[in-house]
Amino acid sequence: MTEATLDWRIDGEKLRLGLTRRGDGPLALLLPALSSISTRAEMGPLAERLAPRFQTLAVDWPGFGDLPRPRRAWSRADMAAFLAHLLAEVAPRPALVVAAGHAAGYLLAHPDRDAFDRAALIAPTWRGPLPTMLARRPDWLARVRAAVDAPVIGPMLYALNLSRPVIRRMARGHVYADPAFLAPDRFPAKLAVADAPGARFASVRFVTGALDPFDDGATFRAAGAALGARLTLVWGAETPGKSRAEMGALADAAGVTPTIVAGAKLGVHEERPNETATAILEG
Repeated sequence: MTEATLDWRIDGEKLRLGLTRRGDGPLALLLPALSSISTRAEMGPLAERLAPRFQTLAVDWPGFGDLPRPRRAWSRADMAAFLAHLLAEVAPRPALVVAAGHAAGYLLAHPDRDAFDRAALIAPTWRGPLPTMLARRPDWLARVRAAVDAPVIGPMLYALNLSRPVIRRMARGHVYADPAFLAPDRFPAKLAVADAPGARFASVRFVTGALDPFDDGATFRAAGAALGARLTLVWGAETPGKSRAEMGALADAAGVTPTIVAGAKLGVHEERPNETATAILEG
């Protein structure tokens, strides 16, 4: 395993992002989910299992990860531009892209269908937590983002909504089927992600839907249908109902039989890496 950093410029500002390489062979680009506790490290167990067949490259998203992040009103266009940079300059024409959560949505939305050979989508999503819960994106979500951006009240609001009890409740409710998965050896790393300088700016935009890669489910499904047999789909059997329904509709549209892993939720690649790797390697 080799740890490194990747420098990327946006609007004249240089960002430094974490990058991890493992293995040898055809290139596999591993894209973690966009969430308040996600980094490339969540792909580690899966990368270990893919490394005998692939050279794996796991990269943090701008605004996320475990390094300090600048104040910025992160947007869908920013994330799409970063993915385009990865596929053109950092990991050109990978044999495989593994993308979790919203990263899967961005991969489906990428306009160049020839930029990669095959895609494995892990619990693919297109809509953030609050819009999913509300079944819409009301205008007042912009006021939530503005409040969290604010210099004084923003850090307090963010800390309140991503306190230790809240992170545990969120992880148990949506991400991990095993309540004990975030054991003492794992929980501090997740806290470090949420507590990293500048974490609140991208986090609040993910939660409120400002980073959603699609405006509606129909477009999400159409993008999946365009890739068809080049897709492998994996999610946990205990994934929350609304998200699970969207994933099932995507599989139907793409004409793909998904692998549904027992004893897992959205974090299936962390909680059940053996089953996830098997589905990808046999896909």
